[in-house]
Amino acid sequence: MTITLDVPEDVARELAANGSDLSQTALQSLAVEGYRTGQLSEELVRRLLGYTSRFEVHAFLKAHDTHLTYSETDLRHDLEVARRL
Repeated sequence: MTITLDVPEDVARELAANGSDLSQTALQSLAVEGYRTGQLSEELVRRLLGYTSRFEVHAFLKAHDTHLTYSETDLRHDLEVARRL
């Protein structure tokens, strides 16, 4: 899906002043906010940003001061998998 945003020229210039790609910045912002609100899972963030591993997602979220959603159930599952290996 293609989404078009109307941004005033002066605002767009400010946002792009450091050379950033506004489309990529908007996509990343959407991913961070979607993850923070629980609308997007780690897997959906990975797919949205085109990453190949969850570790890339973890690094991305860390760079954007976003904590991973990791429950006690997730921990038990990971420990179970680790024991089998």
